[in-house]
Amino acid sequence: MRKLTHDEISLKRSKPEDIPSVKKLPVYVILNSIRSNYNVGSIFRTSDGAMIEKLYLCGYTPHPPKKEILKTALGATESVKWEYINDPLTIIKKLKNKGIKICALELTENSRPYYEISKNDFPLALVVGNEITGVSQEILDHCDFSIEIPQYGIKQSLNVAVAYGIAVYQMRKIYDEYDF
Repeated sequence: MRKLTHDEISLKRSKPEDIPSVKKLPVYVILNSIRSNYNVGSIFRTSDGAMIEKLYLCGYTPHPPKKEILKTALGATESVKWEYINDPLTIIKKLKNKGIKICALELTENSRPYYEISKNDFPLALVVGNEITGVSQEILDHCDFSIEIPQYGIKQSLNVAVAYGIAVYQMRKIYDEYDF
């Protein structure tokens, strides 16, 4: 086994000029009131890796060009379409009107395991909430369903950027299994 060089890895990746034509995962991500610049940067980088459709930064979620976001994102702020919209309900209603299902990454009385997303759930918008308080009830009232990541230890949840990575890569896996 030999580790690939940066040049070898780059041969298998999209080029910046190709991003508009790359087949994207039909997932829109709504970050609502994330506190940490580093979590936001990490989510940008993961969003590039999964090649999502668009990232919406809402509430008091920090947004580029903050240096901590740029440092953690490692250029993903240039490859991921994003927009800042203060009120998350504005974008939720807009996406719903386009027929996009709204999914919260949150523990609710009806949440299902993250790995039970199906091809019929696409396209979808994934709502990711605050590191401490999660997705608000006001936003949950507008969601079509919620998914959760089972916890087996004593903590109730994972770091928001880690949870997002698990969920979005599972969505990528499920989406790629079907020939859309």
